[in-house]
Amino acid sequence: MGKIIREKQDLTYLSWSKIRHSSGTAGSFLKAQSELDGKKLYYKLSNFDTVNGITGHESVNEIIADRLLDIIGFEHLEYTLIHADINIGGEIYNTYVCMSENFRNRNEDKAALDAYYEMERQSNESPLDFCIRMGWEQTVYEMLVTDYLILNRDRHGANIEVLRDKKKKTVRLAPLFDHGLSLLFSARDDAAVDSYDISEDKPVQSFVGSNSTKDNLLLIPADRMPDISMFTRSDKNVLFDGLEGIISEKLMDKIWSMIWERRCFYETLRNQRR
Repeated sequence: MGKIIREKQDLTYLSWSKIRHSSGTAGSFLKAQSELDGKKLYYKLSNFDTVNGITGHESVNEIIADRLLDIIGFEHLEYTLIHADINIGGEIYNTYVCMSENFRNRNEDKAALDAYYEMERQSNESPLDFCIRMGWEQTVYEMLVTDYLILNRDRHGANIEVLRDKKKKTVRLAPLFDHGLSLLFSARDDAAVDSYDISEDKPVQSFVGSNSTKDNLLLIPADRMPDISMFTRSDKNVLFDGLEGIISEKLMDKIWSMIWERRCFYETLRNQRR
């Protein structure tokens, strides 16, 4: 379950660099890494620009998605939200940073799915058909459901990774990760939250599907649609535990309405197709 460290930490030693930002919004996302007791740790920052500083809540979205995936039982990367001082270009910022550990096993290397697909696909084979042939369909179906529930806007081919162990001759998909550009990520204040339409089927990037998370649900065979009925109204408290004062109550309520509305639509669709 996504953890929160509210006691402020000193992470000013981290060196931040830009990462691919394909949402079309202003600003950029920064990443850093360190090593502790032989473990690699990876850090992500919410939307940042040099004029306005850190304005986004993408790091918080990772924690909410982490907790949601715990509840419905989908394999995923676990995140920790850390209150910290960080240093960007010689200026100190007090913010919340998202941290995760390396999810690769020893001797595994990684490749972006889009690059691996280009190397290994058969003629006229779609990315979805390729994943099915590789035996990864269950992970892909769970990914499509996840991206619908949280309206993940950025599931491009590098946000899905292939893990290869040459010694054991195994190839697998990485656990689900990178859910920051989801939920109401573009709503920077309460006015934007008020005007946000949680029912709109906004265009998304989806390497294995279309630009509609709703349409992508129909790519899942009727008898393979994951059951998420264990996710109930009482889980609202689980999703937002400890986030008071980190994001506004209005934003929490709107995110909950969005996830719950989508959960109900999905379960109705699943029941209709059975």
